[in-house]
Amino acid sequence: MRTLRFFPILFLAVSLSACQSEEATKNVDPNQASTESADAALEQGVRPVTAEKLDLNTTPTEVFLTIPGVGERMAHEFEEYRPYISIVEFRNEMAKYVDEETIAGYEDHVYVPIDINASDAETVAQILGLDLEGAEELVASRPYASQDAFIAKVTEVAGGISSQFARLYLASE
Repeated sequence: MRTLRFFPILFLAVSLSACQSEEATKNVDPNQASTESADAALEQGVRPVTAEKLDLNTTPTEVFLTIPGVGERMAHEFEEYRPYISIVEFRNEMAKYVDEETIAGYEDHVYVPIDINASDAETVAQILGLDLEGAEELVASRPYASQDAFIAKVTEVAGGISSQFARLYLASE
């Protein structure tokens, strides 16, 4: 009889735990997040998804704090060196404060917007699924008449999934 009373309590505990876990794993689209929604996300402990990285030139400091290992000082440093024109510039500036491994970890969460006709190959290589060789091929194929022409070339070089990611990293026309 005691065992039967225990099961509803166990079921309730497991159900509540699952609900809390589901709430904690919700993601935010940082490319569409306003300062208000970013603040709300921070209050809820929500982390941005890594496929949709944070724009180093426009992301509010508070949102940078959602990146693992980024404290207030580093978030301030991210902001202080704006605008970034290349990922190499970001690496060089952050190397004053942290090692290469830490910077690589940051790059899992941030990007420098890509100018289709001006960014260097390393900046273009930020596109998920694109390696440096592919990025160099894209740079060598310039100029591009439009972002659509650039995306078509990304598809040719690296495949459709990379072109979907590329759209996330392009600077505004």
